[in-house]
Amino acid sequence: MNLPNKLTVLRIVLVPVFLGAMILKFPYHFLAAAIIFLAASVTDYLDGKIARETNQITVFGKLCDPLADKMLTTAALLAFMELNICNIWIPMIILTREFLVTSMRLVASSQGIVIAASLPGKIKTASQMIFSTAIIAALAFHSEPVNNNEKFVICCNILLGITALFAVISGILYIREGAKKIDITK
Repeated sequence: MNLPNKLTVLRIVLVPVFLGAMILKFPYHFLAAAIIFLAASVTDYLDGKIARETNQITVFGKLCDPLADKMLTTAALLAFMELNICNIWIPMIILTREFLVTSMRLVASSQGIVIAASLPGKIKTASQMIFSTAIIAALAFHSEPVNNNEKFVICCNILLGITALFAVISGILYIREGAKKIDITK
């Protein structure tokens, strides 16, 4: 297994560790979660960069890298919902997009076609990772229970709502482009 794929696997392994740090209460757990989330997010940047620069792009990487991203960002959304700082419609919109895109990728794969992540999809993922990191960092330095701070909850929902908008836009573009490459009659 090459280094980019090892980084993708590492990101997958970090997902439950991150979620545990978010949910389990221990001293500085939000700070630990922020560090883990940030480290996992950096592996997303590094695996793609290394794969492209060293010509180590693999089918595993093309399929599992976006899956690892979805696992990480979904874990953050679940934690935010558990903390009552994320409206339920935001994960519903984002996860619907993810299921549709992943389904299209699976259909394409069954036809011998690999559809790599698109630029709008990468922007969506980057916004999710950046905004989630910001929210988690804010949690680490927040003194009162977060769900009692209406302004904080509103700010979280605005940031996450922006990612939901990016999810809708990138999902529509992805499905439109993917439909041109696959045979949906099979």
